[in-house]
Amino acid sequence: MAEKAREGADRIRFSADVVVLADRSIVRLPAEASAALPSRGQVAVRGEMSGKPFEAVLEPDGMRGHWLGVDSSLAEGETVAVEIERSDAWPEPQVPAEFEQALAEAPAADETWGDITPMARWEWVRWVNATKNPQTRDRRIEVSMSKLGKGMRRPCCFDLASCTDPELSKNGKLLGLS
Repeated sequence: MAEKAREGADRIRFSADVVVLADRSIVRLPAEASAALPSRGQVAVRGEMSGKPFEAVLEPDGMRGHWLGVDSSLAEGETVAVEIERSDAWPEPQVPAEFEQALAEAPAADETWGDITPMARWEWVRWVNATKNPQTRDRRIEVSMSKLGKGMRRPCCFDLASCTDPELSKNGKLLGLS
């Protein structure tokens, strides 16, 4: 069960079990914790997990909730205590090598990339990574360079509240959800 911490109205506390999906360890937020967040999509947070500080971006599960990737040293079924609060400081996303190469070869796109927020960069990377198909991924990088080169600051036409990790989702929903 999630609760707001008394000393900070924006802090959310909950306990959750570690789940392993496709060889990745995650924690699903309880519905109450997700409902207390400002978005059904990605949310930058900072907090503590079992007493250890962290900063991360929560991912949407496609069912109005969120999940968080956790250290693979945590055992499946292990219960962790989590305390989070929304952060305005988005960490930089891990940019795929092919995307970085394309930016290096497209000065206008690279200029826009350097001018947008880390949150917007997360959306571009997320859109590119949301497919297993190499041809689709290549096409998305090509389209990204074209749109960024024209000054577009965000990708369009994809559901920001869906789970877009192709290893962990099916039909936009986190595996194991109905």
